[in-house]
Amino acid sequence: MNIAKFSIPYMLLFALILVGCQPASDEPIQRWQHAASGAYAANISDDASLSVVSSVHHGISLWNLKNNALLFQWSQQQDSADNLVLSLDIAHDNSHVLTASRQNFSLWNVKSGKSEGFWQIDGSTIRDVALSNNGKNILIGKSDGTVVHFTPSTGRRIEFLGHQEKVNTVDMLPNGRIALSGSNDFVAYVWDTQTGQVIYRFNHPSRVTMVAIDPYGRYAFTADSKKSANLWDLKTGKLISQLQYSNRQEVFSTVQFSKDGHLLVTGAPSRKVSIWRIKDGERLTSWRVTPKDDNYPASAVVYSVAFSDNNHIITESSSGYAELWQTK
Repeated sequence: MNIAKFSIPYMLLFALILVGCQPASDEPIQRWQHAASGAYAANISDDASLSVVSSVHHGISLWNLKNNALLFQWSQQQDSADNLVLSLDIAHDNSHVLTASRQNFSLWNVKSGKSEGFWQIDGSTIRDVALSNNGKNILIGKSDGTVVHFTPSTGRRIEFLGHQEKVNTVDMLPNGRIALSGSNDFVAYVWDTQTGQVIYRFNHPSRVTMVAIDPYGRYAFTADSKKSANLWDLKTGKLISQLQYSNRQEVFSTVQFSKDGHLLVTGAPSRKVSIWRIKDGERLTSWRVTPKDDNYPASAVVYSVAFSDNNHIITESSSGYAELWQTK
């Protein structure tokens, strides 16, 4: 779930401090090219075994990250700028992939590689998507301020109307029962997808640009376009910590929680990947992914991050590279 727009430079003043919190190497252990001319979107599965990438030359590509094998290539009318797939999500159980352009979305079966449905929307555009286990529920955040929870097998549809402006980012528990959405109205809501009722309201000082739910139901993450990135207890709605950074602001393009519940990894539009301690929001380490070839100034948006294990992180970025990093 990937909305972000700005990069933040390092300050030379902090160079000596940052040396002590770098990963084991500034170079990845392995690098694989998944999009020759760069990618428009990408998503790594929660267990870091699969990756789906959208690019202009390769369409939608599904990769097995264990052996870097191309599993399937799909097409969603990627013949014009209006039909480019810009939002992707892999179900927590790795059963299905959801792909979306501005006006339509498709559900794909990972085992068979076949499409299980194609839908179009009218009157607004798709801003972000999320998918539940078994492809049972689809969540669509829209530019008109609504969030749609859709069950393909029955056609059941519920619209969440709590937001007053365009929705930037959405996420959902693997069982599809609880959703989290953030908007330009400075608010993130946790809400019940069966009733549409608000469970928690998290206020921010500016537009909410990134939200994420821990798939094990422990935490929620919300961040805005200024200096506020918060970790919440999903069971109580209480604030656990705020991410601690010395820059004027940081903007995040992707977030994932560690399986043990102690760490958070974030990616940014500035190539930056960071690991944070959840209990106090302290940044433990950070580094930058490989930029696109022959790109000056060096740039890349980190589209997706995942914990491969306790010592390794996998990233996918707009440079078209998947990269494996050692963090200890």
